[in-house]
Amino acid sequence: MHHGLDNDNQVFFYEQEFYVLSNFSAFKVQIARNVFMTAEHAYHFEKFVNDQLKAEIKFAWSAHEAFQRAQAYKAHRRPDWDAVKVEVMKKILWAKVDQHSYVRKKLLETGERQLVENSWRDDYWGWGENKNGQNMLGKLWMGIRDELRGFPSLRLRAEADQVRP
Repeated sequence: MHHGLDNDNQVFFYEQEFYVLSNFSAFKVQIARNVFMTAEHAYHFEKFVNDQLKAEIKFAWSAHEAFQRAQAYKAHRRPDWDAVKVEVMKKILWAKVDQHSYVRKKLLETGERQLVENSWRDDYWGWGENKNGQNMLGKLWMGIRDELRGFPSLRLRAEADQVRP
């Protein structure tokens, strides 16, 4: 049985059965000596070098609050952020899958289906309002899934370049 937009070829993980793949899902992640409530906290924490800003994000009450604080401080992001954000996200996702067997189990349950972050707000990490975004979060999860199964992670499938409902 499929949920929402899920079908035999695609999994849309913003909510429903595969919500565990969302950065907002309630799985703590430890990166170095820092423990974060969610992957979302960890991601926004990495955007800054200022210890006070980082602490505000790390200790935000929710993933949404961490996101909002990072947005408020957008002008203070580290200068190399755009160049490093994909590798930062990949590191966080690996921590999540390594530290939580349930996340690993759910990721592997997706089989060979294309993973799509069903976010209408974000056309970089998700598929965006017009459903033609880059879906980078889905691509990273598929790469990690391939690595877990012993396939080369650099194999970004051609179909992942075009997200279709």
